[in-house]
Amino acid sequence: MAAVLARYARAFADVTIAHKLNAEKTVEELAEIAMLVHGSRDLRNVLQNPAVSRAQKLALLDAIIKRTGGAKLLRNFLAVLIDHKRIASVGEVVELLKKELDRRMGIAEARVSSSRSLTPAEKKSLEQQLAGITGMAVRATYTEDTALLGGVTVRVGSTIYDGSVQGRLERMRKEIAGIGN
Repeated sequence: MAAVLARYARAFADVTIAHKLNAEKTVEELAEIAMLVHGSRDLRNVLQNPAVSRAQKLALLDAIIKRTGGAKLLRNFLAVLIDHKRIASVGEVVELLKKELDRRMGIAEARVSSSRSLTPAEKKSLEQQLAGITGMAVRATYTEDTALLGGVTVRVGSTIYDGSVQGRLERMRKEIAGIGN
């Protein structure tokens, strides 16, 4: 199922880029609709119910798009999801779309955990270092992890950069023991 949803996300990313839409705004608009669909069982039931005509579903979709101020291309994309019985998975499509657009625009998502709150200067320096390592612009989210003795850990995709005190001590232990040579 994830592969199918990824195809929808790639197709909508193609449309977003081809029509020069603001990628961030497009993701936000789709996420807003996803929250509405996820938050209302009645809405989900109507949009998924085969007894409800396509015209009625599209009329409801048009009303939602008008209320939220979404773009016409967003409405068309949602109509495709409804027609192909994928509207219940719109939340997953949002995440896949966000990742696809980030990839195309050369943006890496980084999750940074630190033992304390980082200053703006420290954040900027860390993001610049990560940009140098990844070769991409970095969008970082920061959290404090009281389990860390000091330092930071960073996850970019599936890669973890461990600059924590505990990680350094573990690397030293392995080096001294001759493990991992």
